[in-house]
Amino acid sequence: MRHALAGIGAIEEGSYSIAIRAPYRLDLTVNVLRRLSTNLVDVLTPDGAYVRRLGDAPELAVARVYQATPGTLSVEIDAARHDHSRLLVLVRRMLGLEVDLTRFYRSASQVEWLHSLASRMRGVKPPRYPSLWEACVNAVVFQQISLHAASAIMGRLTRGLGEPVEHRGVLLYSFPAARQVLRAPDHLLREAGVSGSKLATLRRVADALEAGALDESRLEELPSAEAAALLRSIKGIGPWTADVILLRGLGRLDVFPAKDSGVARSLKLLGGPAAFDVQALLDTLGLQRGMLYYHLLLGRLESRGALTHSP
Repeated sequence: MRHALAGIGAIEEGSYSIAIRAPYRLDLTVNVLRRLSTNLVDVLTPDGAYVRRLGDAPELAVARVYQATPGTLSVEIDAARHDHSRLLVLVRRMLGLEVDLTRFYRSASQVEWLHSLASRMRGVKPPRYPSLWEACVNAVVFQQISLHAASAIMGRLTRGLGEPVEHRGVLLYSFPAARQVLRAPDHLLREAGVSGSKLATLRRVADALEAGALDESRLEELPSAEAAALLRSIKGIGPWTADVILLRGLGRLDVFPAKDSGVARSLKLLGGPAAFDVQALLDTLGLQRGMLYYHLLLGRLESRGALTHSP
């Protein structure tokens, strides 16, 4: 059953303009955020707008973002008026608007193939999921399986736990909330493709968030090594998963999920067949090494013709 956004709550529209420092590419940043075009939650429309449903009833909200000029983002928010300021802050964070990548570009210029890739993808910024829960779910579901298989599972999970809202002809799903996963029957989650071990991990994460044992503000205060150790204290979260949560959920660019089969394949595809020292490359990139992870993803999508560009 489809619902019309206008029929839910006291929704007010607001239009805002955000000045940004060029280079900035909304389309590339959203490609990194959603990974594949099959993502039901993060939508990039044919006319180049990024549309996202944030929260669920009674806190329903939709943000629509498009890049009016190289130096300007236009943001339209449909939500309760008192929530607009908070959502604008969230949109800025999700789209990496405050991050200065000067050091990354300077370091990448020292590596020929990476300099070429970074030049083609110039303007991508590091996105962040809107919540620690969403970062954890994505990291756990994407453990040890292919990008396409994990994205398909996320799609089935999203459909199974929620109903879409139609907004200006675009069908939008909310990301499944922790309480939905905790209350959902096992068979529904297993039918979506979530394995028993991953399901147990997700429920441990949801319980830890509910109890306050896992808290985003606490993680923000910790150095990356200590934050990773805290995440790994939850059974089912290993080094790779913790690194992905820190990178995608907390914007920790000093973290690189090295033990990743997709990374290894992408390095071979984009860096050439000759073996090279990955650790030396990470040392060259220093505290912004996490941008390598995003550029490898973009390079892989580009090679498959799966990179979505705005008009």
